[in-house]
Amino acid sequence: MTSFTIHDAPVHTEDERAAVLSDPGFGARFSDHMALIEWTSEEGWHDRRIVGYGPFELDPAAAVFHYAQEAFEGLKAYAHADGSVWRFRAEVNADRFQRSCRRLGLPELPVEDFLASVDELVTIDRDWVPTGQEQSLYLRPFMFARSPFLAVKPSTVVTYAVIASPSGAYFGGSGVQPVDIWFTRDFTRAAPGGTGFAKCGGNYAASMVSQQEAEANGCSQVGFLDAVEHRYVEELGGMNLFVVTDDGRIITPALTDTILEGVTRTAILQLATDAGLVAEERRLALDELVEGVDRGTFTEVFACGTAAIITPVGSLKDAEGQHTVGDGEPGETTLGLRQRLTDIQYGKADDIHGWMHRIV
Repeated sequence: MTSFTIHDAPVHTEDERAAVLSDPGFGARFSDHMALIEWTSEEGWHDRRIVGYGPFELDPAAAVFHYAQEAFEGLKAYAHADGSVWRFRAEVNADRFQRSCRRLGLPELPVEDFLASVDELVTIDRDWVPTGQEQSLYLRPFMFARSPFLAVKPSTVVTYAVIASPSGAYFGGSGVQPVDIWFTRDFTRAAPGGTGFAKCGGNYAASMVSQQEAEANGCSQVGFLDAVEHRYVEELGGMNLFVVTDDGRIITPALTDTILEGVTRTAILQLATDAGLVAEERRLALDELVEGVDRGTFTEVFACGTAAIITPVGSLKDAEGQHTVGDGEPGETTLGLRQRLTDIQYGKADDIHGWMHRIV
């Protein structure tokens, strides 16, 4: 079993922690500790430890600054009513992290190290897991290259870390509120043969200017089309997309090497099948999506991801106009799938698929 050395660290007072947990926001405040593991080409993985949360000391020539050689993950720990804390499908995150690292030329972290780093950090920072409605401890494992050189080659020195952030709703506010999506015609997120299927910062950096474009047009999320034909819907800036039809189907773009395989996405496909819906993974043209919304054959659209869970889409917009989904309010299927998923995560429903694992 992988073991971590625990280092003494300053911690927040109970009152300071309570103030954060009373209104955690999303991804802005952090727990007392972080998990670290080092890797070098000579020693492999070593120095597994839990230390106080704090800054890294990096050489200005560290490879991550110049060539973006890094990868990351996102998952959550959930407090259950009996006081226990559980994680959701972390093994899937660990496998995806390996695929991302492989694509970025980074060393692959063993699955057991990934899971142990998460469990050790959550255990020591158990008191940072919030207990409010749909609140959780968001966990961010990440790996970055730190060799101090300016040559374009894979780093021989790497750090892996996990930090934790008590979090509430990703989009803020109360209740489940629809978001509007802007489909950009000028920018693409990823191209075939690139890093689109990997979870790495470069993909998100590529989406920032189009996210600004979306916000300038009154939308909170940007949607991307394929880089070859500029016709087919792929994913949003940070979420996968689903469509619900009037004849009991649920459609999501088929995975390619330009689409991130979302952990929530695959869970939704299973839950939709459980609910008697016919799940389709296929190419979905933006023209088909807009026409289906306008005709009413596509009755609901929603986005999904670890941070945002399942978020209904109220309208689609691009340079040619706006298209309201249904009556613009969250749909019954969307809300039903969302409730089913969160009930499993928070221990309110039977976990028939074995997705949850108790940490403490």
